[in-house]
Amino acid sequence: QLQLVESGGGLVQPGGSLRLSCAASGFTLNSYAIAWFRQAPGKERERVSYINRSGSTTLYAASVKGRFTISRDNAKNTVYLQMNSLKPEDTADYFCAAAAFTLPFTTNPASYEYWGQGTQVTVSS
Repeated sequence: QLQLVESGGGLVQPGGSLRLSCAASGFTLNSYAIAWFRQAPGKERERVSYINRSGSTTLYAASVKGRFTISRDNAKNTVYLQMNSLKPEDTADYFCAAAAFTLPFTTNPASYEYWGQGTQVTVSS
């Protein structure tokens, strides 16, 4: 069964850091581009970061650029999202998603075939 599992979310104070992990089972992650999306209550799901199959191309939403870093370890079949200088507006459920064929600048969630169940990130003092 093809599955993505996120972990690493939690409660953190403003200015703090978290590292999210997205582990794949049932398929080889290096065949897919991976993106991290987030969805806050009452808001649409937005893509915050993207990494291509080899890791040579990474993209970030303007709201997180300079604070978040996406990376992948294909040997471990895992993608990471390092989140630094967290702000209350980063509070959301975070999802990783995999796409076999998508253009890097395509941010539409419908372009991604496989999704994890999400992990909650709360930034609050």
